[in-house]
Amino acid sequence: MTLGDLLRRFFSGSARSGAQAHPSAAVEHHGFKITPMLRQQGGQYLTCAIIEKDFPEGPRRYELIRADTHSSAEEAKAFAILKARRLIDEQGDRLFG
Repeated sequence: MTLGDLLRRFFSGSARSGAQAHPSAAVEHHGFKITPMLRQQGGQYLTCAIIEKDFPEGPRRYELIRADTHSSAEEAKAFAILKARRLIDEQGDRLFG
């Protein structure tokens, strides 16, 4: 199973909401990779991102999902990156622990 398959399974949403998330271009922040995920809910976009970092024992990942909603995909991506950067700055590697 590829990373893309895993992301699709995780963000496939519920049958009730029909929400699905789609990855956007990743950005780097202090050695972490942030991939904003577009997930629509009720005509709005949720704040979603995958935060990843490589460690000697292998890669680790954290799924960031917040209830914040945005009217445009670009606004949602920008806010997801902002939230992920703040989380990385506050928690660093503890984010995965």
